[in-house]
Amino acid sequence: MEHKAGYVALTGRPNAGKSTLMNLLIGEKLSIVTPKAQTTRHRILGIYSTPDCQIVFSDTPGIVEVAYELHRSMMAAVMSSLHDADVVLYLVDVTAGRSKAEDEIIRKIKQAGLPVVVALNKCDLVSSEQIEIKKTEWKELFPGAAIHAISALKATGINDLLNHIISLLPVHPPYYDKDELTDRNLRFIASEIIREKIFLFYQQEIPYSCHVEIISFKEDPDMVRIAAVIHVARESQKGILIGKKGSAIKKVGTEARKEIERWTGRQVFLDLSVKVTPNWRDMQSHLRAFGYEA
Repeated sequence: MEHKAGYVALTGRPNAGKSTLMNLLIGEKLSIVTPKAQTTRHRILGIYSTPDCQIVFSDTPGIVEVAYELHRSMMAAVMSSLHDADVVLYLVDVTAGRSKAEDEIIRKIKQAGLPVVVALNKCDLVSSEQIEIKKTEWKELFPGAAIHAISALKATGINDLLNHIISLLPVHPPYYDKDELTDRNLRFIASEIIREKIFLFYQQEIPYSCHVEIISFKEDPDMVRIAAVIHVARESQKGILIGKKGSAIKKVGTEARKEIERWTGRQVFLDLSVKVTPNWRDMQSHLRAFGYEA
């Protein structure tokens, strides 16, 4: 049997379940997942390999209206993913409607002329009649595209979806070693784990105003030492993030450390500090320094 391999752009609106689906397909938590929208900011590759095929999933930020330069960078990551793709996997939250920003991306996907697979996610939350209505809606948007009803959380409909994607891939040797799961290193994963805990433990604007920068990452045989700075946009946010007598930031550090230890298989020493970097979300120089796409 000839070997198949290709890039699959995983796109859709915020909170559609893209990261949950990719983590399920890869069998490892590569992308952070929280109940809040716009958790994903960077494009992350997740690599699914079998003896006969390799799928390189590109988990992208959710499609949003641009309010900050950060959002513009996030949408650049979406477009970059489409340019590299062999197949587009468009994930739909069946419990939500479409946005204007989403309609614009749909138009660009059509222009690209790539094979499209639509996955209607969260089908466990709606009736079969509602699923049929959504199928009709998306068949009109993407004529000829296969429509799959799935639940990433319950892992239903996944095998059929995966087999269909594989059928669309070109014959090609693997792009990565078969034992690789992602293109990202532990330094990046550590920063994302810290950011995930901020999303989970804080409300309102705080998670969206934070960027985690790893300033030191030293690996010894039995320990990993990490120093990270959490950048916030305003002084008032710094106080909230730290909490009374440092209690809030300590909770973030404790929970992040436990998860990083699971990833590394070693003891982790994690030092967190908070810095006010005014308007970092709107300054290209900061965004470039923080690794966001131009």
